[in-house]
Parts: sequence; C-alpha cells; structure tokens
Amino acid sequence: MTAEFVHLRLHSEYSLVDGTIRIGQLVERVQKLGMPAVAITDQVNLFAMVKFYRAAVSAGIKPIIGVDLLIDESVNDLPPSRISLLCQNDTGYAHLTRLVTRAYTEGQHLAMPLIQREWLQNASEGLIALSCAHDGDVGRALVSGDLDEAERLIAGWKSLFGNRYYLELQRSGHPQDEPHVAAALLLAVETETAVVATNNARFLDADGFDAHAVRVCIHDGHRLDDPRRPLNYTAQQYLKSPQEMAALFADIPEALQNSVEIAKRCTLSLTLGENFLPEFPAVSYTHLTLPT
Repeated sequence: MTAEFVHLRLHSEYSLVDGTIRIGQLVERVQKLGMPAVAITDQVNLFAMVKFYRAAVSAGIKPIIGVDLLIDESVNDLPPSRISLLCQNDTGYAHLTRLVTRAYTEGQHLAMPLIQREWLQNASEGLIALSCAHDGDVGRALVSGDLDEAERLIAGWKSLFGNRYYLELQRSGHPQDEPHVAAALLLAVETETAVVATNNARFLDADGFDAHAVRVCIHDGHRLDDPRRPLNYTAQQYLKSPQEMAALFADIPEALQNSVEIAKRCTLSLTLGENFLPEFPAVSYTHLTLPT
C-alpha cells in the first residue's frame, strides 16, 4: 500500500448523532483523492458496514471497519470517554460486534449505550485501539495536566492491546488540540507508544459544516442561534486530502505514516448475501403422550 495518509476516524450519516457523510460520496471522494483505504468509525453502531464494505470493495478501496465506543466513567463522576476500535481480522470483528451489542443490551444509561472498561479484558484480540485524542481518557488527563494519571491509563491500555494501541493526534481547530499534541508526544516517548494522525471527519468538505451543525442541533435539542449551544465541532473536520494532512503534520511525519501502517494491519473479509441460521439441537418427541 503506497500512500501518504489514510483516514481512520470518520462518522458517516449512519452515525445518526454527528455525521453527515454519505457512503457513495465518501467512496467517490476517497477514490478521487487517490487514497487506497478508509475507515468508518460511527458512534456505537455498525449500521453503515454492509453498504460501505460493498461500495469500497467495488471501487477498489480497502474498507476498514471500526466503531467509536463510549466508556462509562460514572465511577469517577465524569462524562463518558471515547475509544475507537478498528477490526484487524475476523476475531476482532466478532469481539467488536459483541461489545456493541452489550452496550445496547447492558450498558444503556440515559438513552446512551456505554461499555464498561472491564468488558475489554477478554475482547481486545484482533482489534486496534485509537485513543480518541482529547476525547479519550488519556487525552483528558494530558490536557488537565495530570501526567501521572495519563501514564497509569496508558499502561492499562497497553496491557490490553500492546503495540495495537495508538495515541491519536488531531489538529482540527479545537482549542485543546495543540496542548494535547505537545503533551501526547512527550508521553509517547516516555511510554514508547506509537502516535497516529486523524482528522475526526464528520462531513465531506468544509462547505458541509453548516448542515452538520443543523443535524447536531436537531439531535441535541438546541437552536442554531442559541449562544449557550455547545460548540463541539469545527469547520476543519472534513475529509481532508493527504496533502492537507501532510501540511498539518509536517513536523510529525511518523503520525501520518502510522495511519497507513494501521490500514495495512487491518484486513477483514466479509461474506455477504448468505444466510447463517443458528443450529438448534434436535428434540425427540417419541415418548410424549398426546391428549386424546
């Protein structure tokens, strides 16, 4: 795979909460930009997977299947943190589908599907983890200046994922971006953890920012003209070209190259168009006495 950059964090319109990227337009744009692969990491769902997989394979693009999961942090009186998991193989896919299912069946809190951190203990094989920059637990600790907590958290993640855990770096116009990048690079050196650049894309191009804002307002119940409305996104969170990303991270080229290396590590082959029915044990009724 010869490339300069691969998008590994992206929410499509199937993310429902905060994405407006349509699958057909995504594949067309990725192909036009000459990128060999792309990931979709919708929030706690795999709704787009089949359509995305078919469209990408048909276009000669490697589809990377992933999910942004929300981790319950109520024990620390904190809002949920994020971890993004990408499928390396069939084993990882099986683990990811079970985690998403458990989030909806066991982890619902205030209509939000959450996972418990301990659920990952036996469900990390075959998955690559991205730290979600300042939205993840390590990033929060770094931005708040709590280096000891960041080191403790990253040790836990690396015990689960080993060299499949990456510190995620973003430069998409958020105030926390540069403080996080500076602190994350120091932590990466101290803990020998690889870094990777993402743009956390939510819309296809910069012109899509306003439509995206409307979608978020509808979901969150805010008005566009409300001065108290949370501004959690920027106009920079679009599907940037490899050249744009290279300019953003010219000082950290390994963060760009690692996006390509992660794409190489992820190979999931799905069998579509076949029915797989559960196997039920046969029950004999020969000894039953029917009523007369």
